[in-house]
Amino acid sequence: MRPHLFNPMMPTSLQISHAADILEKGGLVAFPTETVYGLGADAENPAAVASIYATKGRPANHPVIVHLSPEADLSYWAKDIPDEAHKLIAAFWPGPLTLILKRADHIPDAVSGGQDTIGIRCPSHPVAQALLRSFKGGQGGIAAPSANKFGRVSPTTAQHVRDEFIHELKPNGLVKMVLAGEQSEVGIESTIVDLSRLAAHGPVLLRPGHITSGQLAAVLGRKLTAPATGHETPRASGTLEAHYAPHTPLVVIQPAQLDPVLGQLQRANRTTALLTYATPPRNDCVSQIDLSEQATEYAYELYASLRKLDMAAADVILVVAPPDNADWHGVHDRLKRAAHDSLGVLARLIK
Repeated sequence: MRPHLFNPMMPTSLQISHAADILEKGGLVAFPTETVYGLGADAENPAAVASIYATKGRPANHPVIVHLSPEADLSYWAKDIPDEAHKLIAAFWPGPLTLILKRADHIPDAVSGGQDTIGIRCPSHPVAQALLRSFKGGQGGIAAPSANKFGRVSPTTAQHVRDEFIHELKPNGLVKMVLAGEQSEVGIESTIVDLSRLAAHGPVLLRPGHITSGQLAAVLGRKLTAPATGHETPRASGTLEAHYAPHTPLVVIQPAQLDPVLGQLQRANRTTALLTYATPPRNDCVSQIDLSEQATEYAYELYASLRKLDMAAADVILVVAPPDNADWHGVHDRLKRAAHDSLGVLARLIK
């Protein structure tokens, strides 16, 4: 991850304390993490957590991730913590890794969508850590899904959050404060590993991210398995088939398809916004963004780029599929989910 640089817009200690006070009183605060910006509430306050769901338009059975400070007592939040969890925590916390564990009995199930599990992570972003250390003496948990309307492109800057919740940030709105920081340096949501069913299934990779399956396997000394279909797999944040989508239909194509597909769209008088990499500027698109061939840099710019292309109001956003290897699995996962509800859109546009 890129280092955190000094930012004159970073919140002051007084602003951090004010944000912690808002959380303790049941309010919502948006704040930066190294992955994306989160919309936070006191994880032990079911009414406050319900406000997150109401603000985002999030289904009540879709769990949220609880963020903890580095000094927090994990055993307060989870029970039956396996050795595998301690190994991964030692290797990757603070950082973009969420662990699914058995939820402690006294923790409200509002954060887990009614399940007996809980998703927990310790973010590395300095603003997130300062807020967590100020909130309840560093022992509180902040439930915080991404700070955007449910299913839409996650925010990686404070301005994205303000644009997303322009109505909710009014004086009587549910979102009381946005803590600003630099652009989230990872740019996509955390890797999620399920450790709640080790005896039956082993460690399960529920969502790929910046931390790869190979890195996880190297620490655990065993490969991770894919989620099994059916009711046994815990529901986890950001794992629905359709997610992370711009308002404009999004279609992922292979590099060899670019010229013929653009030609078909032009002949049908359709406008196109293009997200690609290593591609010279084209004159047959209303907007084009060319990203890095490096997976980490591509991920860093992905959501900001989708938001910019969405503003072009084209008929479709075409995304040239990036390389397909382990480093890119997190990016491919986000693009697949963003494109899910656009299946068949090209056929409709060019007929």
